Amino acid sequence: MKFILLFSAALLITGVILYNRLVRGRNRVATAWSDIDVQLQRRHDLIPNLVKAVGQYASYERSTLAAVTELRAEAQRTADIARRGEVEEQLSAGVHRLIALAESYPDLKANENFLSLQRELAGTENYLQFARRYYNGSVRDYNTMTEVVPSNLIAALFRFRPRDFFQKSADEVANVPLVKLGSIE
Repeated sequence: MKFILLFSAALLITGVILYNRLVRGRNRVATAWSDIDVQLQRRHDLIPNLVKAVGQYASYERSTLAAVTELRAEAQRTADIARRGEVEEQLSAGVHRLIALAESYPDLKANENFLSLQRELAGTENYLQFARRYYNGSVRDYNTMTEVVPSNLIAALFRFRPRDFFQKSADEVANVPLVKLGSIE
């Protein structure tokens, strides 16, 4: 009888510890997503100014400007993390194309407002990259806990669900042209 009581107490304590670890993991993922969301919002706030600055010099690039504007709106509407990651990657590529347009327009390249926007976007992209790495690491750790024994039993019992990563797919990485935002002279 004493053995059963000790075993039950050990089982209960183990369950509580695993539950608390799952809660901490879920909260870490939520906090990490909040960091990404802040950086995405900052980038979204900068994009209209960038579109306006480029549009003043490159009026024939209307399709690029319109595509970036539409991707920004779609990214803001999308709630699904996996889909939002795809849209944000397309938006990043569009922003990189806008920045690359400056090479064709010396007056734009010399415009202080444009250079300031370019620096702010470069900084935001760097923060976003760090936030994405932290988020994906948190998701990896949390998802592992929901899949391995014995924490998967607690996760299933209390409906802890795996989370989606927020990253580029291998195909997108291979097909997106790289433009270095930080190289401002």
